[in-house]
Amino acid sequence: MSLLTRKSTDLLHWIDYRLPIIQAFKTHMSEYYAPKNLNFWYFFGVLAMLAFANQLLSGIWLTMFYTPTIESAFASIEYIMRDVESGWIIRYMHEVGASFFFIAVYLHIYRGFLYGSYKKPRELVWLIGMFIYLLMMAEGFFGYVLPFGNMSFWGAKVIMNIIGVIPVIGEDLQIWVQGDFFISGATLSRFFAFHVALVPIILIAGIYLHVIALHQVGSNNPEGIDIKAHKDENGIPLDGIPFHPYYTVHDLIPVVLFILAFFVTIFYFPDGGGFFIEPPNYIPANNLSTPDHITPVWYFTPFYAMLRAVTITFLGMDAKFWGLIVITGAILVLFFLPWLDRSPVKSLRYKGRVSKAFLMIWTFCFIGLGVLGIKPADWAPEWVSPTFTIIYFAYFLLMPFYTRWETCKTVPERITANGQRSR
Repeated sequence: MSLLTRKSTDLLHWIDYRLPIIQAFKTHMSEYYAPKNLNFWYFFGVLAMLAFANQLLSGIWLTMFYTPTIESAFASIEYIMRDVESGWIIRYMHEVGASFFFIAVYLHIYRGFLYGSYKKPRELVWLIGMFIYLLMMAEGFFGYVLPFGNMSFWGAKVIMNIIGVIPVIGEDLQIWVQGDFFISGATLSRFFAFHVALVPIILIAGIYLHVIALHQVGSNNPEGIDIKAHKDENGIPLDGIPFHPYYTVHDLIPVVLFILAFFVTIFYFPDGGGFFIEPPNYIPANNLSTPDHITPVWYFTPFYAMLRAVTITFLGMDAKFWGLIVITGAILVLFFLPWLDRSPVKSLRYKGRVSKAFLMIWTFCFIGLGVLGIKPADWAPEWVSPTFTIIYFAYFLLMPFYTRWETCKTVPERITANGQRSR
């Protein structure tokens, strides 16, 4: 061993004695055994973390030039785009990155629906993941308002007015969040602080806890088989392989494809055809000029469609209040999924036909709500949005019954060497 190598080894051991990085690497990488049959649905967790890292780095750079005042916010974005060297690509990395982040997270969540990744013993993993999703929605909303384009302004006004309809505390809460009686410079300053400091710090902590909780109980797999049930004499799962180097190398393929799609979008479709940046956001906010059709950014549109679907006045409360109750319930019901699903199996592969049919219908309705949220209110018959909203809730609220009563297939005990099912 050369002197340089020996010195490097001694330094590494000196650091590891005081900060156990080697043990941490073994625990979470080289000696963390993941199921050997993970498929492409398991790429999206890694891709979501990659997208989040992009948001952090590009966001830090943008804060160097952005000015959170109503007089300068829009102009500072134009300055970044036109005058700062390479500013346009960093801004687009952040703007397109937000959509790619949500795409990865939505598919990551849907993977949980398919394979029952929320079921015992991963309930806490799911709850932390849903908390992260809630934080992402807040982060996305605050960031959406900051450029202070005309759609951003009116979108913020709609959301703030909805908060104001909450009984007793609504008006005071709206004023506190806005920092004023109307959307002003104080609103931008608060949203800027929330977007660049408070929410990202909590997000980082949430992601860290999500990974720690996952590695404590182990990863789920497409079969829903517990690989810890079968171990060799050394305590190593027989149906598992070390996450490093197998999956770290394996995940390089989707990472490269993700980055390729990301930069193709930046260079050729940065506005996403009007879905990432709406045309009204290319003009400054104007309190006297309402866009023809106010819509949120695409990843909020399913819930916006639910909000618009509620048109009734009940118990003295207007439709805005009940719409707020509906969209709040649509998010909160996701937290209870581990206890709503009473099926004895995890993976959809072994569930009955009713579960498969319900998930297919729910998926269609959720995507349909997303489309309806983008379109004008009169784009489809008025019964469509309420019907899709009812089906959305029915999928969850009826789950304790149809998952308990349906006939499921027998789950294999083991996974073979090539990742296929085996008894």
